[in-house]
Amino acid sequence: MTFALADLPIEALAEDAWLLRFGDRIDAAVNDRVHAAAARLQANLGGVECVPAYASLLLRFDVAQWLGDDGRFSAERLRAAIAAAWDAGSLTGKTPREVSIPVCYGGDAGADLHEVAAHAGMSADEVVRRHVAALYRVAMLGFAPGFPYLLGLDHALAVPRRSHPRIRVPAGSVAIGGQQTGIYPQALPGGWHLIGRTPVCLFDLAAASPSLLQPGDHVRFRAIDEREYERLAASAGL
Repeated sequence: MTFALADLPIEALAEDAWLLRFGDRIDAAVNDRVHAAAARLQANLGGVECVPAYASLLLRFDVAQWLGDDGRFSAERLRAAIAAAWDAGSLTGKTPREVSIPVCYGGDAGADLHEVAAHAGMSADEVVRRHVAALYRVAMLGFAPGFPYLLGLDHALAVPRRSHPRIRVPAGSVAIGGQQTGIYPQALPGGWHLIGRTPVCLFDLAAASPSLLQPGDHVRFRAIDEREYERLAASAGL
């Protein structure tokens, strides 16, 4: 995976934030480049926070750390530092962490499972089988703190978002929206189709790392029954 920093547009979003654009669509190969670039810059560029999205990389920085001889912010100095960090190593990401997420599918936990199955022209059991068979990658966090947008959904399970979003989706709900799957970390409004629920807490503000999942992580879902869901929920204090 090789490409030059000069090939990427850099857009100033604010006085303390720049954006590197890698593309304009949801695509696994493009997202690969985003995460590889984030790993390179994070490893070799101090004082800059890297926030990956599907096809772009946000760079946040303290303006006071990048002043020129005149005491003003120097875009040239920051660009030079980014270029030096870019050239400091190969464009490869770190070995991703794999996280297993238990999910109780269907019933009250996944009210839209049968609707997804009907749209896909398969049984609910086959939807579950395909959903747990895939290896997903956290492409980005967004929408709400700790909400993971996951790439890797079986294309046969893709379903348009609901025409009437719910006012409240329960915390832990596993859902499908278009070609993506995701997990609601808190009780939130939402328009994705609910197929199951996990007893795992995805976001804890009191934890050292509040978000359980991080961009670049791999995720596998594991089907559990209602009894195991209740047991795991009780042990987690939910």
